[in-house]
Amino acid sequence: MNNGGFLFDTDGSVLHAHGGHIIRHGEYFYWYGEDRRRDFYVSCYRSADLKNWEFRRHVLTVNSSPDLSRNGRRVNIERPKVVYCEATGKFVMWAHYENGADYTEAAACVAVCDVPDGDFEYHGHFRPLGHMSRDCTLFTDPVTRAVYFISASRDNADLHVYRLTEDCTRVEKLVNVLFPGQFREAPAVFYRDGKYHMLTSACTGWAPNQGCHASADSMEGAWSPLLPFGDETTFHSQPAFVLPHGGEYYYFADRWGGFPMSHPFDYSKSSYVILKLSFTETGSPFIEWNDSFPDFN
Repeated sequence: MNNGGFLFDTDGSVLHAHGGHIIRHGEYFYWYGEDRRRDFYVSCYRSADLKNWEFRRHVLTVNSSPDLSRNGRRVNIERPKVVYCEATGKFVMWAHYENGADYTEAAACVAVCDVPDGDFEYHGHFRPLGHMSRDCTLFTDPVTRAVYFISASRDNADLHVYRLTEDCTRVEKLVNVLFPGQFREAPAVFYRDGKYHMLTSACTGWAPNQGCHASADSMEGAWSPLLPFGDETTFHSQPAFVLPHGGEYYYFADRWGGFPMSHPFDYSKSSYVILKLSFTETGSPFIEWNDSFPDFN
C-alpha cells in the first residue's frame, strides 16, 4: 500500500480513525479515531498484527448522549484518545468537544467503557480547571504510572499538561504549561531511554506545516526548546500519535483532505502517513519518507 493513502479494514471498507490513538490490550491492538460520517463520532478497530484491521463498532455516536447533539445538529468530537485505567480496570476516552457551529466551546469530554470495543458511556464535556482545551492527547507515564491529559489552551497559544485523578476521568492538577505563545497543536507524546518526547504541529487549520519536537527528563519538569521535525510540511501530515512496538517507534499521522489538499476542504479524502522513527546519536527523533506503510515485523 502507498504511504499517504487510504487504509482499509478486513471488509474492504475505508478505515476511518483520524486524529486517533492505538492501545494494546490482551492479544489485540485497538485503534480509535474520528469518523465524521452520518451520526458517527468515534470508531474502533482491532488487529493482532497492526496490518489487518477489523471494524468493531462506533463506540461514540450522536445517540450516546443528548449532549452530543445541539438542536439536531452534530457537535464536533475530535482527537479521541483512550487509556486503560489500571486503578479501575476501565477504558477511558478523552477528546476535544466543540458545539458543531464554531470553535468557541474549546472543551474536553470524557467517556468510559468496561471493554475496549464496547459502547462508551459519555460523562459530559467541560473546560479542565476552567481552561480552554482543543487538540489533545493522553499519555501513561511508564515510570510513575501517572496518566496525563495534554491539550492546547489559551486559544491554542499554550499546551497544558494535566495530571489525572486515579480513575482517569477528572483533572487532579495542572502540572505544566509548555511552549507559551508558540501556538502548537496535535501533541503526540512517547517515552524512550529515560527521555519524554513530544511532537507537535503549528496551527494552520487543515493545511500541513513544519512539525516540531521537544524532550524532557519528566512530564512535569522543564522541556527543551522546540526543534524542527520532518520537512516543512512534515511530509504533508499532522501528528496523531506515536506507537512503540517491538523496540521500534512509529509515527502515525493524518493527511487531512488528501494530497494535494482539496479546496474546499473535503474530510472524506483524508488519509494516513505512517513512518518508522529514527533517532540521532543524542536521541532526537526524525523521520524519512518511505513510499510504503511499515510492515511492523
